Amino acid sequence: MMRLALRLLALLIAVLAPISLASAAPAERKPDLADLVAGTYSGDIISDARGSSKSGVTITVTRVAKDRVSIACDCARIPKVEIPIERAMDAILASSGPHVFLIETQRNPRRLSLTIDDASLSVEKQ
Repeated sequence: MMRLALRLLALLIAVLAPISLASAAPAERKPDLADLVAGTYSGDIISDARGSSKSGVTITVTRVAKDRVSIACDCARIPKVEIPIERAMDAILASSGPHVFLIETQRNPRRLSLTIDDASLSVEKQ
């Protein structure tokens, strides 16, 4: 009798375990602006208050939170920063802070204009 009860319990666990795991799966999140702009960009430092312009820089834009991105550059002169972003009419831009982040979605959605630490960059998504 005890063996039968243990077998039934094991069978019940085997049947119910996949159901409970499936219901515990996290809901898939809806893509946001940070997902849209994330990627690798390349271009130029077009002006720099602390040094000369530079061609061929690579910028990596990474989503860190909802509508918030991290900007990293292969040029040591440009520090890594996080920028909150928002949509305003036909543009995606920095919602606050000292940095400029601008993508004009109608004019050229692959071009990103940045100003970080007194350096302005014009880069294009690869």
